[in-house]
Amino acid sequence: MPEIIRSVCPYDCPDACGLLVTVHNGRAVSVCGDPDHPITRGLLCPKMNHYEQTVHSSRRLTTPLRRAGIKGSGAFEPISWETAIAEICDRWAEIIGDHGAEAILPYSYAGTMGLLQRNAGHAFFHKLGASRLERTICSPAKEAGWKTLMGDTPAMDPAEIEQSDLVLLWGINAAATSIHAMRDAQTARRRGARLWAIDTYRTPTCDAADEAFLVRPGGDGALALALLHVIVAENLLEHDFIAANVFGFEQLTARILPDCSPAELSPVCGLPVDVIVRMAREYARARAPFIRLGSGLCRYGNGAMTVRTISCLPAVVGAWAKPGGGIFLGTSTGGAFPLQPVIREDFMTGTPRLVSMNQLGSALTELADPAVRSLYVYHSNPAAIAPDQNAVIRGLEREDLFTVVHERFLTDSARYADIVLPATSSLEHPDLYRSYGSYHAQCCAAAIPPVGGAKSNWEVFSLLAAGMGWDEPFFRQSADELIELLLAEATPWRNRDMTEQLRRGNPLLFTPLTDPKKEWLTRSGKIEIMNECDGEPLPRPLPIHAVSDGFPLRLQPATTPFALNSSFYEQDELRAKQRRIELLMNPDDAEARGLSDQQEVVAWNGRGDVRFTLRITERVPRGTVVTEGVWWREFIPGDRGVNALTSQRLTDGGRGSTLYDVTVEVKCFV
Repeated sequence: MPEIIRSVCPYDCPDACGLLVTVHNGRAVSVCGDPDHPITRGLLCPKMNHYEQTVHSSRRLTTPLRRAGIKGSGAFEPISWETAIAEICDRWAEIIGDHGAEAILPYSYAGTMGLLQRNAGHAFFHKLGASRLERTICSPAKEAGWKTLMGDTPAMDPAEIEQSDLVLLWGINAAATSIHAMRDAQTARRRGARLWAIDTYRTPTCDAADEAFLVRPGGDGALALALLHVIVAENLLEHDFIAANVFGFEQLTARILPDCSPAELSPVCGLPVDVIVRMAREYARARAPFIRLGSGLCRYGNGAMTVRTISCLPAVVGAWAKPGGGIFLGTSTGGAFPLQPVIREDFMTGTPRLVSMNQLGSALTELADPAVRSLYVYHSNPAAIAPDQNAVIRGLEREDLFTVVHERFLTDSARYADIVLPATSSLEHPDLYRSYGSYHAQCCAAAIPPVGGAKSNWEVFSLLAAGMGWDEPFFRQSADELIELLLAEATPWRNRDMTEQLRRGNPLLFTPLTDPKKEWLTRSGKIEIMNECDGEPLPRPLPIHAVSDGFPLRLQPATTPFALNSSFYEQDELRAKQRRIELLMNPDDAEARGLSDQQEVVAWNGRGDVRFTLRITERVPRGTVVTEGVWWREFIPGDRGVNALTSQRLTDGGRGSTLYDVTVEVKCFV
């Protein structure tokens, strides 16, 4: 008889959805949203509605492989697990003997968000002495901007959105990347709230809003400063709240805002002066304005400053004092599950060098003393997703680079591997998950046996530890034992009854330890618009990198409802809904270049060129071009994807990626 098992979506999405998996004869036959989950409430995105098609895809890797052709060709021969582990450990022992352990570099990110499996390699590489990876490709600039202003103040409850009378979905295509935020925003709208979407082109989220405001890429901070200028100039302030709760408001008003009028910043943010003035007035006069801030706007050279500036808005109008008012960037529940029992930083000897994952191309082609001689990739696909793809691939093509990729599918990165190891899906191993879009967590056991010879991250690192001859008891523990270590660690976030709920696989809601709308965890105890310890004491206009690159069109690598970064391209049905790798362009820009709809074109800049099918549409403003998704090279007409155009440059704070800070030119493909 079929059995229904609770599980959790493992992907890098803020929602961490609860799943109900129907299992029959050891196979997952269907996946749906858990109606009893406090956040999911039965609603899943298109990607996860048929997750069983990913789990049991005919493309799944089921046995270890050894390269049998040139790197990148995808030519492999099957080998046993014993042979694979022995070859990896032998090569690493040789590399360590000749060049030192720092010549080995791990590369991983968020292919799984489970606290065990995502972090399973840290202890191994700490003990090995390998180079450390600075995992900052997504949104560290967002956190840096928030911390400059708000310190360690926790996020407000995102469910308060339903009490707001003006909701701003700013820099977030929630219809594609956070469907439960979209649902809750629509609930507020049905209760009478106005819904605004602020983005760089007209997304499906814009279609669902009352109004959409399209800014120039990288101009969000300029818009926020112009809004602040109007709010101050027209005295639309909440003076009592500012006096009691805000530090540095007078300095911002005196030193920065006089030069930030809508007339001055309209060309930077791309919105007309009268629109900016109206937005400021309506925001300030709203009873409880709520901003849901996405991550895309932090992936520019000014990303941290942008987030810092936008976060000033609820402070000057006193939105924090009102139910439903404030700003939500994402939750942090790290204190609920301290990870030291899993990551074991105490295994490290000394301080191995730190390599930015955003600069992998430079690391593989330029780093010395020692050069990177081995790359171990797990739950990531750097050949597709890392900036400056041409530099990354030049590195991966090195014959003297020993590359191991632990994967479910023959991705772009796996094609360059010397050894490929088959990985489990989230339904085939236990793990513990926490959301970063709300305050909840959930444990899950394996729902089905591993497919073929697939093994989890933790199983592989245990095998590698044994292969290296280590006798450390830590690596002989099971995944369930490690999860229990995380649960057994006492924290103020959860009591014994809450921990028991997690052990039983039930979703659990947390409450922040301090009131995130009344107690500001900063040095001054106030919201710090001025922060003297920061390199920039006050929010101010900052340029983006791409303005100096000399190409006329701002490229936006955007999201799609049918993929998540480079994940889900194994599903034929989801891939078909994206049709093909497209470049969206405004009709005026197409006419100026003599380009036609559905024509094959090339977007190019100083780093590379990429072939697209052109889609001419009014949804994209003049001067901006958009491509959605991060396609595998197997499914595109050329040999490079969108990240052949992106840069290894870093953000102004947090050392994040600047994947959206790109300019290009476009021409007909000949």
